[in-house]
Amino acid sequence: MGLFAKSPIKPLQQHASKVHECCSLLPEFFIASNASDWKKATEFRSKICILEDEADALKHKIRLNLPTGLFMAMDRGDILELLTQQDKLANIAKDISGRVLGRELIVPEILQPDFLAYVSRCIDAATKMHEVISELDELLETGFKGREVQLVESMIDELDSIENDTDHLQIELRQGLRAIEDQYSPIDIMFLYKIIEWVGAIADQAQRVCARLELMIARG
Repeated sequence: MGLFAKSPIKPLQQHASKVHECCSLLPEFFIASNASDWKKATEFRSKICILEDEADALKHKIRLNLPTGLFMAMDRGDILELLTQQDKLANIAKDISGRVLGRELIVPEILQPDFLAYVSRCIDAATKMHEVISELDELLETGFKGREVQLVESMIDELDSIENDTDHLQIELRQGLRAIEDQYSPIDIMFLYKIIEWVGAIADQAQRVCARLELMIARG
């Protein structure tokens, strides 16, 4: 963790990149699983698990090696809280792929286009969170002031808009599933409702990370 000699923010940004990479495999995972290509789905699940493990390893290294008192603008507790919140996205992606693969769960064909659009929009939220965290070192350099703050706040507004989109898409998917649920196994339907909810949690968690950063900007 020699990066700490220069900035403790860099490892946090590394971790955010790993988390984003992990979540970004979900669309391809669902394309494979919805096509009943369980071999390919298993391969994507394995990649998701590897990336989640790598994110966990980074998280532990950051917690163990993060010094105190390096920055006045951002304290150790703030960095650790951001780390904890963004790490949850990788955990969600791992849990989703595990549940789908474990039951060989297939989204009903009539819902698949809307479902994949929903997954993609939730990943957009994770991408925007990654972009915001990538600006964190610039924020620190400006002391949480000036045009950099305006840029980050604009990006957070975009994330809020994306998360709002995912809420509407989730409602539409749940309504669509309800209309056909009597045609499928009740247990599978129960799991499908949960999968829809957990995919949405990626966008919710991305928003939570940036809401935490907004509080730090407000304090700064």
